[in-house]
This record gives sequence, C-alpha cells and structure tokens, in this order.
Amino acid sequence: MIDLMDLHTHTIACGHAYNTLYEMARSASEKGLALFGSSDHAPSMPGSCHKYYFTNFRVIPRVLYSMPLLMGAELNILDFDGQVDLPPDILKKMDYAIASIHIQCIAKGTAADYTRAYVKAMENPLIHIIGHPDDSRLPADYDTLAAAARETHTLLEINNSSLRPGSIRIGAKDNCAKLLERCAHYGTSIIMGSDAHCEADAGNHRYAIELLEELQFPEELIVNTSLDRAASFLPCLAARLDDPLLRAREADARRVPSHSAAADEPSVSGGM
Repeated sequence: MIDLMDLHTHTIACGHAYNTLYEMARSASEKGLALFGSSDHAPSMPGSCHKYYFTNFRVIPRVLYSMPLLMGAELNILDFDGQVDLPPDILKKMDYAIASIHIQCIAKGTAADYTRAYVKAMENPLIHIIGHPDDSRLPADYDTLAAAARETHTLLEINNSSLRPGSIRIGAKDNCAKLLERCAHYGTSIIMGSDAHCEADAGNHRYAIELLEELQFPEELIVNTSLDRAASFLPCLAARLDDPLLRAREADARRVPSHSAAADEPSVSGGM
C-alpha cells in the first residue's frame, strides 16, 4: 500500500512522549514520508502543554529535513456536546485538528453519549479528523459515526497504536473492523495515524495496513495513499499542492515499499 503521510504524532511538549519535534521530523523524513504532521495533546490532557504552545507555530519552519511539515493538535472532546479544549481563534491559525475522546478528559457516559460527543465534534468545521474512535471503554455506534463523518466531510482515524498487541484501548481491532465495514458501506474516507510517542514509530502504520488489507478496504477511501485525496479534507494541504518539494516527495514515496510495512522491530509508542 502506498503510504505518504503521518499526521497523528506527539513530541516531548505533551508530557508523555520522548522526542523533540525535530527528532520526530528527521525520523519521518528518513523513512521517506511525503508529509509529516505534529499534533500534540491540547491542554486538558494531564501534563500537556499550555495553550500558548499552539499559538506560536508561526516560528516553526514548514519544511524540516527536506520534508513538508504541518502543525496541528490532538484536541480533547470534553463533553457530550462535542466541546473541545482550544478556542476557535487558535484553531483557525493551526494547519489541522484531530479531536479525540480520552478517559482522562470526559465524564463517564453511555454509547449514546459518546456517539453524540463525536458527532457534535464532527459538526465543528475546524475539526478535520476524529482520533481513535475504537476503545470499548468509550463505546460508540459505528454506523452513526461513519454516516456522520461522510455527511460532515470529516476523516475517521485508524490508529496504529490502538491496534498493536497490548494496546491500552480495549477491543480496538474488532471495533476498527466494525467501523471500517460501515465506512465502506457509506463511502466514508479514513486516515491512518501512527499516534507515535517516540521517533521509532513516526510513520509506522504497520498494524493499520495489515487490518485494511485483511478486510480489503477500498484504497480510494484511504487518504494516506494520495495527497490530492487528503487535500480535499485538509485546506492547509490543498494550499500547498503546487509545492514542487511536496510533489517530489510524493513521487519518491511511490517508488519505494511502504515504510510502515517494513517496521519489523517491536512498536514502542503508547498512545493516549
């Protein structure tokens, strides 16, 4: 499978990852990614950075190690109305936003509650990706999620960290399979994310690729396989599609085997 990008990654700024932005980007570039995104946890995650961190992205070069870079955030969905922990004025200045439910950041609820939380977050036009909706501790109606994501033009993530053996997310493989079946039914697009918390896992989508290939999920619904597909969901990327460097990186990535599938060493990240 062609795998061009990784947009769900973390750095030491979030308090529980182990490499700097520059170390993460260098690792991704060396693995041949066409595009890399950094998405540290927003402030409600215990131990993560202050909101000011997300207001200063203008100082960061948007090319690191000859690879285009996007700067975003993994927002915490805080309640069953889909509220998140960065305000619109900050979100508008970032390249993209992932919104996820974390047990540490939301009240205990029912499947209907968590489903509503996801759907309301999808209705926010400043949110582009729903992160790891796959944990049985946070159950959701996958038919409703897939239909709502198609309607709101939001990407649903297949999270590699969730799928690794020993993941903290309970039932993730079975839940991802259910979600993917509904996505195929509705024609809903998905994105693979490593959820890397150390540089060894930057760009590692090994377990996600294995599941997608096992289920014969339609490649045209996987935005990692095409910058143009991804750009239809990410305005910041659409604005950069004419960048010769980006297109050169894409061409190079298409000529080599997937870096994710080649990651045979034990996976070391522990996504939250």
